[in-house]
Amino acid sequence: MTDKAPGVDEALRAMAEPRRRAILELVSGEELSAGDIAARFDVSRTAISQHLTVLKDAGLLAERREGTRRIYRTRPEGIDGLRDLLDGMWASSLDVARQLVEAEHGLTDDEEVNRAG
Repeated sequence: MTDKAPGVDEALRAMAEPRRRAILELVSGEELSAGDIAARFDVSRTAISQHLTVLKDAGLLAERREGTRRIYRTRPEGIDGLRDLLDGMWASSLDVARQLVEAEHGLTDDEEVNRAG
C-alpha cells in the first residue's frame, strides 16, 4: 500500500460530514460569500462558519476577502490528493478484475500479449 499524500486524511475527515460535501459542491462552480453559503442551509451561520473553517484547514477551500465579506471557492489542488488516492484504488480494482477474468478463462499474461501483438 502506498502512502497517502499529505492532507488526504484531513480532507477525508472534513468531507465525511454531508453539509461540508454540499458546501464543496456549491463553491465548486462559483465563488460564494459565507452569507450566500449559509443562506442555502437550515442551520445557523455560526455552524456554517465552523464547517467553512474545517474545510479551509483541510486545504479544500480557498478564502479571500472582499471588503468585509469572505469569499470561498474550492481549491482544486486540495482535491488532488483525494483524486490520486481514488484513482489508485480504481486502477487496482480494475487490475484485480482483469486478473480474475483471465484466470477464469485460463489466460496467462503471455497469451494475452500474443493476442494483442
